[in-house]
Amino acid sequence: MRPQTKQPLTVQEQYLRKHKSHHRQVSFLRFFLLGIFLLLWEVSADLDWIDSFFFSSPHRVILCLGELWTERSLPMHIGITLSETILSFLLVFFVSLLLSTLLWFSRQLSEILEPYLVLLNSLPKSALAPILIVWLGNNIKTIIVAAISVAVFGCIMTLHTGFMQTDPDKIKLIYSLGGTKKDVLTKVLLPGSVPLIISNMKVNIGLCLVGVIIGEFLAANKGLGYLIIYGSQVFKMDLVVMSIVILCIVSAILYQGITVLEKRMK
Repeated sequence: MRPQTKQPLTVQEQYLRKHKSHHRQVSFLRFFLLGIFLLLWEVSADLDWIDSFFFSSPHRVILCLGELWTERSLPMHIGITLSETILSFLLVFFVSLLLSTLLWFSRQLSEILEPYLVLLNSLPKSALAPILIVWLGNNIKTIIVAAISVAVFGCIMTLHTGFMQTDPDKIKLIYSLGGTKKDVLTKVLLPGSVPLIISNMKVNIGLCLVGVIIGEFLAANKGLGYLIIYGSQVFKMDLVVMSIVILCIVSAILYQGITVLEKRMK
């Protein structure tokens, strides 16, 4: 029997193989850089190139993580911060989508509110936190409102701008077929703005987490933000660095969740 000859790869197969190879290379380099950073951090602390009391080290962070996990307090703090972030994110999503739609419906309303939205969006949100504590008290409401204030105004402006840039030919087509503005909204505007909405969700999930941490700095006795401010006050820098590392992981997981949602909607 003659040995079977290998069939040449099609253009599509070559592209897929090249794409997978590139993806593996990028993933490897990401983990490699992270490993180099952790190694240099640990060595620098061990050799006293940096003060481990202030900068901590990977093994001290792991020991702190294990201690809090054994006490069963760490899952509670993570769960509180995560739930506050998700709640504020959902509120930002629905409020911004509703208000940007109302601004699209009424040109006069958008012209009236636009300068106020710009002003509120540019206002440093950390300056609002003490006022929110006075108005709402030292509780979860202050944290949620602080988180919403960080993300909602910019999201409204971005969505409204995207809505106003919808293809005018598609809108004219709906009107020429006897459609109404409601038909334009449901058949052209919202379906065509899905990529913009998803893009805003990716940004807002991180902003909501930032807002929650700002709120927890001032108005919480639980959560990762509370651990950071408590650790800095009592000079437990291992606790501070550990909380920051966990925040980075939580942020990456939340962002990846939005990315998975985006892929499923395609």
